[in-house]
Amino acid sequence: MANHKSSLKRIRANEAKRLRNRYQHKTTRTMVKKLRLTHDKVVATDLYKKVSSALDKLAKKNIIHKNKASNLKSKLAKLVNKLA
Repeated sequence: MANHKSSLKRIRANEAKRLRNRYQHKTTRTMVKKLRLTHDKVVATDLYKKVSSALDKLAKKNIIHKNKASNLKSKLAKLVNKLA
């Protein structure tokens, strides 16, 4: 176990950040699943904007890789455009 005050503080901060990142990542994954199950184009386009923004935020904070975010956005855009 760490003995320095700064080390103890870093451990607390890292745990808080880890939980925040986990929550954001899980929330975004749920949004992606919801979008994939949508069959209404109007709802899907609105939801796609939110999902796209959330993926960009995750990539910006290095929670997911930027290429993974791009790949997901691309696949979801194709899916939304396919809806009639």
